[in-house]
Amino acid sequence: MVTLLHLDSSLNPAASASRAVTAAFRQAWEEQHPEGTVVYRDLAADPVPHLDGAAWSAAFADPSTHSPEQAAAFAERLKLVAELEQADAVLIGAPMYNFSIPSTLKAWLDQVIVMGRTAGPDSPLKGLPVTVVASRGGSYAPGTPREGMEYVQNYLAGVLTEMFGAEVDFIVPELTLATSVPAMAGLIPLAEASYAQALADADTKGKALAARIGSAA
Repeated sequence: MVTLLHLDSSLNPAASASRAVTAAFRQAWEEQHPEGTVVYRDLAADPVPHLDGAAWSAAFADPSTHSPEQAAAFAERLKLVAELEQADAVLIGAPMYNFSIPSTLKAWLDQVIVMGRTAGPDSPLKGLPVTVVASRGGSYAPGTPREGMEYVQNYLAGVLTEMFGAEVDFIVPELTLATSVPAMAGLIPLAEASYAQALADADTKGKALAARIGSAA
């Protein structure tokens, strides 16, 4: 039985491009693995705690020396770690907010990056497939004026590969604000095309990854 860990972080469930595309990927995945397991976390509706001193320091101390605060904080951290370690693949909805990822997604990453356990040269997550739906209101593609301000794909590619050794793939619906920002009205056809392509990519990649993992299981 295979397991997909699915994370969403958009603050706007009713009109979220990232959530719509992750849902399409998940549907394609589940069609291939109807008997499988999907572990779902809505980081906007049910955020994990930001990493505090107790949870951070506990990772570098012998458990027998943990204070009650460290023990409680680290126990919660290890629940998130176990979800990640048990996943055969990970799906992340990561909309761009103020040029970067939502703070709730950063909080999750800070909790699950544990040096010597999930992170480092001997990470057991090496090769873990992670698909990121990186939606954004404008365009930050190579050659565009804001190319240098793209900190979602760059950051997530860096942290997921360097810390976990994960295999990271992106689906990028962009220009999502075209229908709501009058100055972007002329970009609506491009926005619609980008969204349609993202949904198609989610279906194709969800099925392909599910088939690949299923054949290796």
